Formats: sequence, C-alpha cells, structure tokens
Amino acid sequence: MGDGWSPLFVSLYPGALQLQIINFNFETVQVTWNTSEASGANLTFFYKDKEDYRECSSYTLRRGYTTGCLLEVEKDELLYFSIRHGTHSLLNKRQWISSYLKPRSPTGLSFQWRQGAVTVTCSNLRYKGLLYEIQHKGPSDAEWQSNEAKTCNVTISGLDGEKCYFFRARVKTRESSYGPDTHPSDWSEVTHRQRGELRGNACLAASPCSPGHRLFPNFLLITGMVIFLTASLLVLSFWKLQRIKKVLMPSVPDPRSTFSGLFESHQGNFQEWIKDTQNVTHLNKTEEREQACVLEEAVVQLAEAERPKTMASGPADPQTGEEEAARDPCHLPCQPPQVASLQGFTFVMSDNSYMML
Repeated sequence: MGDGWSPLFVSLYPGALQLQIINFNFETVQVTWNTSEASGANLTFFYKDKEDYRECSSYTLRRGYTTGCLLEVEKDELLYFSIRHGTHSLLNKRQWISSYLKPRSPTGLSFQWRQGAVTVTCSNLRYKGLLYEIQHKGPSDAEWQSNEAKTCNVTISGLDGEKCYFFRARVKTRESSYGPDTHPSDWSEVTHRQRGELRGNACLAASPCSPGHRLFPNFLLITGMVIFLTASLLVLSFWKLQRIKKVLMPSVPDPRSTFSGLFESHQGNFQEWIKDTQNVTHLNKTEEREQACVLEEAVVQLAEAERPKTMASGPADPQTGEEEAARDPCHLPCQPPQVASLQGFTFVMSDNSYMML
C-alpha cells in the first residue's frame, strides 16, 4: 500500500489486477491498472458522474492495451469507478481522492541569509495538513540534511556563510490528515547558494563551489605559504651563517682596493709605489745627519739664550767644550774639523772651542 499499488485478485479475470490511484494536487486523478501480459485484453474504465456512469475519455496505453484513465477534478470528492472486461465487472470501488493526494512541487523559493542561518520561503498551497521539507547539503556532507515546517517558512541554522550549499524542497502530507496512501511531491530543482546569493543550478560534482573546486585554491594557498616559509628560513639561516663566519673568521681587507697600482704597476714593491704615488725624496745618510745637526744646534742656541749672563760672560773651559762636543754626536759630522799647527804641534779644534796664545 505504501507505493500506491493495491493488488486485487478478481475471480472473473484470469490474471492479477493491480491498481494505482494518484490525485495530482486536486487537479487531475490518474487511475492505472496492470494485468497479466498473457491476458491480451483491453479493459474499460467507468466512473460515476453525478448520477450516471460514464466511460473514460482519456485512456493511457501500453503495447496497444489500455492501462489507465485520466480524470479531471476540482475538489476533494468521492470517486465511484468500475473496471470491466467486456460486460464483466472486474472491480467496483468508491474512494475519496484526497487519500491518494500528491501535492505540487514548491516553486519560487526565496532565501534570506542571516548570521549563520538561512530562511527559505515559498508560496503555501491552498489546502492544509501539509509538511514543507527543505533539504540542504554542504561541500563536506555525504547526505542531505532535512528541516520541516507546517508552512513554507523554514529556517536552517548552523551554516557557514563562506561555504556553498545546495538546496531543494518538496511537500509531504501528514498521515493524520490524509492517510497512508498519499505521495510526496517531486523535489524542486536543486538550487546552489552562497550567503543567500544564487550561484547556479548544477549538479554537485560540476558546481564551481563543489568540494573539488574549493580544494584546489586552498591547496595552492597552503603550498604557497609552505614555499614562502621555507625560503624565509633559508635566507635567515644564510644570514646567520654569514654573521657567525665574520665573528669567527674576520676577513682580511684586500690591499688592491686601498693601494691602487701597488700590484698592477709595481708588483707589490711598496717603496717603489711610495716614490711613484707620494712624490717622496729619500735622503742619503749625510743629509739626514746634517738635518739632525741643524735641529740640534737650534735647540742648543735656544738653551744658551736662556742661561744666566754671569755664566755666559765667563771664559769657557776648553775641556768643558770638548766634553760637550764629545757628548754631542752632531758636532763632529756637522763641520769638518779644524786643524792648527804651531811650533811642531798640531791642534784639532771644534766650532765651540778656541786657543789662547
């Protein structure tokens, strides 16, 4: 009974007669029967219109045999019908068509996104006793998640605004109102939403927000961050190594950058490079000694000028002068010694000595 088929075994007919009734939204009623293919007979359908029975005017066929009848209705009413094989009546039945109701699929779904939740609304059907079911599925969900309400105003919480979700809706009847033989409506078209915005109606695998498409940018981001961190660590390690190397092994400056031309023109001969670049004249030993003596004499003259006059006016002791000359290394080489001869004696005199005759 749950699938809508009611197997009925009729003794007047040599096959099993299965019956299915569907009331499409109180607009059309479809009565379908199925007989044994071996019977090879056309069955006729009669229904009661007001007082009299009338034959079906719109049959459904399969392999040339009648398999059902379509009836137009306007409201919930009792349906009297009879299925016959020729003049023999195989089935007579009376049934409220609401017991086989199949509601129409919801249309015009609208989505209102709030903080971590979305409210789905649509137009309610004109009859009561219904349940509006909204299903959603996220990128990581293996199954559809369902939420139901008595009106088409369903709020779904616990959603992530950055993720993409698929939504679909349908209408079911409550068994307490219509019984166990009703049918849920067909699912609405799957809608793809992110933050309440339409992202396209597509299957889960081909959608631009499907898990396969979302993983690829995340993979690129993670890979880029790993490469960046690795390169940064390598640069930091190299910089630290250079600093340690400078502390432990300080570099010796290259003389080529300081002494231009020392190696290029003079093959490392520093004295030759000094002569060429600094214009320095080397003094021989005699000139060096003479300059030293000049400086020494200037110092001695300055010292004698500062002596007391009593000491300066007295006669100079020849021995003292000789001793001073002996202590002064500059007097001998500064001027050639003066030689005096007197009565067979030879005297050597310096600049600061004199003879008394």
